[in-house]
Amino acid sequence: MKIKRACLAIGVSLLTVTAHAQQPKLSDYTKSSGSPRAPEQLAVVFENADLQFRVDPARRTLTGDAALTFQATAPLLRGVVDLDRNLAIASVAVDEQTLAKNAYSNPDGRLSITLPKPLATGERTTVRIRYGGKPHVATRAPWDGGFVWAKAPTGEPWIATAVQGEGCDLFWPCIDHPQGEPLRVDQHITVPAPLVAAGNGIAMGMQENVQEGRGWRTYHWRTENPNTYAIALNIGPYELLQANYKSRYGNVIPLRFWHLRGNAAQARQLFAEFPLMLDFFESTIGPYPYASEKMGVVETPHLGMEHQTINAYGNEYKKSEYGYDWLLQHEFAHEWFGNQLTNVDWDDMWLHEGFGTYMQPLYMQWLRGDMEYHANLMKQRAALINKFPVVSGKPHTSSEVYDEATGPGHDLYYKGSLVLHTLRGLIGDEDFFAATRQLVYGTTKPVPGNFKPLYATTNDFIVAVNKATGRDYQWFFDTYLYASALPELVSTRDADGMTLRWKTAGDRPFPMPVEARVNGRDRTLAMKNGQGRVDVPTNVVVTIDPHSKVLREQSYIDEYRKDVAARAKVEADKKAKTVAPKSKK
Repeated sequence: MKIKRACLAIGVSLLTVTAHAQQPKLSDYTKSSGSPRAPEQLAVVFENADLQFRVDPARRTLTGDAALTFQATAPLLRGVVDLDRNLAIASVAVDEQTLAKNAYSNPDGRLSITLPKPLATGERTTVRIRYGGKPHVATRAPWDGGFVWAKAPTGEPWIATAVQGEGCDLFWPCIDHPQGEPLRVDQHITVPAPLVAAGNGIAMGMQENVQEGRGWRTYHWRTENPNTYAIALNIGPYELLQANYKSRYGNVIPLRFWHLRGNAAQARQLFAEFPLMLDFFESTIGPYPYASEKMGVVETPHLGMEHQTINAYGNEYKKSEYGYDWLLQHEFAHEWFGNQLTNVDWDDMWLHEGFGTYMQPLYMQWLRGDMEYHANLMKQRAALINKFPVVSGKPHTSSEVYDEATGPGHDLYYKGSLVLHTLRGLIGDEDFFAATRQLVYGTTKPVPGNFKPLYATTNDFIVAVNKATGRDYQWFFDTYLYASALPELVSTRDADGMTLRWKTAGDRPFPMPVEARVNGRDRTLAMKNGQGRVDVPTNVVVTIDPHSKVLREQSYIDEYRKDVAARAKVEADKKAKTVAPKSKK
């Protein structure tokens, strides 16, 4: 997502991407994903989306033909799907009956269709929508959603979509809500030969054909239970690296990497990281959810996105200071936290981003040990904002939670990650990972074949934690997720020792145990009723939380952030004065 990539990457250089200077504006409805579903959308099971796309790089146009099959769970007079109003609708048919133009309307991007006859509970209908035009262009993907029209270094067209923030309706008719997932999606992607279209799920075949005197190719891809924004187009002069990975669970997982022609040597190095990352996730979290399809990655002209089984990768093969490709690992984490587990509402987006971000330090601990784990977490700690709660408890759209003027923004990632680190230290590895598996799979003992993709809320995770531990940890989540301010540990020294007291927003109960080190010996303070005491002489140094287990308010970090912001403002003012036009005399 746009905020995610902004906070996780600095100075990423991409090939020039040309956007239409005066493309039509998106409606307010289309700009943001996750608005409440219409009653008609709540009353259907979205069974299948059979999508035909014709992408013309020369004209920068998209022609779409979408056959959407729904089963009614209540009587229906209308069908409602979401589609950017700037894509012109050529025709709409219901069960092969073409409708008059006055039978459908799409003023704001929510397409309403009057059915030829009422649909009874249990009945199915297929709505076919033919549409096309110039799709919305992402001027700064993936921070700004839409199509990316670029050129590969070798000169061929290089095209991608990234629509997490604005939603699937930017290029195909869908139910643009986290709970709007279709049970199956078929994509038939027609592109000029010899370009390649890498897609979600399983490759069903490719056909060569001639249109308008030119050679074209149609690639057929099929995937099941895809996250709505995870459906993606990826088109370019790709070459394919492939192998099979034997999982620790006994099944075989296809590994596929579509890289640009000319990048084979770098691609092979990155491809070598696939098995190690897979083993980490399977040994730490559980089975790869899409083993029957593939672990797929495709090189893109934007930084990245967690497109199910075809993760977008645009990190230019740069490894971090920890010696691995953090972007690949982060996007791959979303196959568990985002695609297998999908949040019920955008208000629970930290279940995707917090867990996804925590997987990077956790991977370093698994691979290298504690030093790199804590170093990674410290960088996250220095980035916290704490302006809005991570979870508000109310329905939200994507823009509301990712925009730091209205929601938690970066804290979805870093604060979410640090909360998980603190929880793990509090309840222990066994219970922490049991609760995580319950959240992700719906069972603490997942094996291939005994789980399906599911939806969950923050409360579902709290229930999983309480079940795993046999204790009530609502107080923990109330303070860390439902309040913006971090808990502050207030210390008071006297002649006989130090008294510690937790201070929380609204004086919430917070019996978080704290470790204290005195003369090289660690002791745990139970902090019953939020208070504890260490009896030591006044000249003895007490080190609080020596193993950095607890996320809390730390004034020196706040001062550091203020200083950085002040310096940045001074530099910005200097730059503005330098480039300001001189006034005429």
